[in-house]
Amino acid sequence: MRRLWPVGALLLLAGCAAAPAQSDLRIGVIDAQRVLNESNPGKKAKDTMATFTKNRQALIELEERELRRMEEDFVKQGSVLSANAKREREEQFRRRMAEYQQKAAELNREVQEKQKEVLDGFHEKMERVVSNLAKQLNLLLVLERGRGGPTVYSDSTLDLSNRVIDELNKE
Repeated sequence: MRRLWPVGALLLLAGCAAAPAQSDLRIGVIDAQRVLNESNPGKKAKDTMATFTKNRQALIELEERELRRMEEDFVKQGSVLSANAKREREEQFRRRMAEYQQKAAELNREVQEKQKEVLDGFHEKMERVVSNLAKQLNLLLVLERGRGGPTVYSDSTLDLSNRVIDELNKE
C-alpha cells in the first residue's frame, strides 16, 4: 500500500500537466433580464404580458364583487328568510364560490401560459441574435449572467448585452 501512494501521486501530476491551458478561448456574456427590460421587443413582450394579466385580473375582481354582493344580500335578508330559503341561498353561494375558484384557477393558468408563450418567443429572438453575434465575433461560448445563473463573475469587457439590445432594436 505504501508503494502505491507515490505512483498515484505521479499519475495525478502527469494528468494535470497533460491538460493544455487554452488561452484563445473566446467567451461572451449577456444579461438576459437587462435585454428583456431595455430592448424594444422585450418591452413589447412585457407590455403584452401586463395587459393580458390586467384583463384576467379584472375578470377575477368582477366575480369577487358579485360574490361579496351575494354574501351581503344574504346577511341582510337572513333574518327574514325561512330555513328552506336560507339553505337554498347557502347552497347557491357555495356553488357560485366553487365556480369562482375554478374560474380563477383557469384564468391564472391562462396568464401563466401566455407569459410562457410570450417569453419563449422573446428568448427565441434573443438567442438568434446572440448566435449571429457570437459567429460574427468568433466566440466559442456565450454565458448568461444574472441572479441564479451559471455566471458568478465576468469582466465587463465580455458583456454583449448592449450589442444584443441594439441588434434586437434594429429588427
